[in-house]
Amino acid sequence: GPQIDAALKEEEIASEFIGGFRVTTPEIFEVVERVLVNEVGPEVVSSLRSAGVNAVALSGRTSESLIAEPLRKLVDGSPVDLGLVGVITAVNPQAINSALKGGQVPVISPIATDENFKGGLNVNADLAAAAIAGALSAESLIIMTDVAGIYRSWPDTSSLILQISYAELDAMKSTFAEGMAPKVKACLDAIDGGASAVRIIDGTDPSAFAAALANSGGTLVTK
Repeated sequence: GPQIDAALKEEEIASEFIGGFRVTTPEIFEVVERVLVNEVGPEVVSSLRSAGVNAVALSGRTSESLIAEPLRKLVDGSPVDLGLVGVITAVNPQAINSALKGGQVPVISPIATDENFKGGLNVNADLAAAAIAGALSAESLIIMTDVAGIYRSWPDTSSLILQISYAELDAMKSTFAEGMAPKVKACLDAIDGGASAVRIIDGTDPSAFAAALANSGGTLVTK
């Protein structure tokens, strides 16, 4: 997000968010795809490799791993036109599984191909991760944000939810706004798709990530 914002600012292209999603014109999509596929993905791979992790960058679009259709309604169900923003309709895990079988950690840019395999769509990264986690029947999906987890009454930090069931979170999903709304939807989508659990953590805190890898901390969403 920050890298895309910076690139758009440099090119003097204005953008807006609705319901936590970036409205994506063809002009904005070109910048988003370039930044994610050519800059952010390779930079993450470089960082992982320098730490001894054998990583490989994949584009969800060119690898045909992510197939999507235009998103036409927000998390709360209200209709919306977000331009070239997509919702995943299918995951083809072939390229992902090939990387994993080869001992590589795939770093996947959340750009999808449309269902005709002609155009591209900008997909919210959390929702893309959720679709992939579901397709791989993941034991757990870890979603990173900039707060400690899901709060019942933000900004009351004492209202942090340590564990919540799918049904309870689904019942309260319309109460979340801005960037947390897609993250909550991602939790539900991942479990719907086949993942066993989702944990939302503070991605700015390395100790929170270490704890999540050890199955603790943040907000745990279970079936």
